[in-house]
Amino acid sequence: MEKPDPALSLLGLAARARAVLWGTERVRDGVRAGEVLLVIVAADASENSLDKLVPLLEKRGVPHVVRFNRSQLGDAVGKAPLSAVGLTDASFAARLKDLTREANM
Repeated sequence: MEKPDPALSLLGLAARARAVLWGTERVRDGVRAGEVLLVIVAADASENSLDKLVPLLEKRGVPHVVRFNRSQLGDAVGKAPLSAVGLTDASFAARLKDLTREANM
């Protein structure tokens, strides 16, 4: 059996701690409100979702990582497939940034 990705496990923990917003619209609202510190965008997100989200993230200076697929993101936080998940807790966001950076090395 394949070992679960530590970043997905951390997302699940953050969800249980109520430190995530899920779905493109909720994430966008959280970014506008200044609540979101890091966004994970699904690699298979639709062009429409990307067009709505990425320019806003860049304009507001919110870091984002394109990683995983919609099913993996949804499963990690106990939801249906998702195009985006936003972290609202600084320690979860920092650790997730480290994990995604390590995975890309």
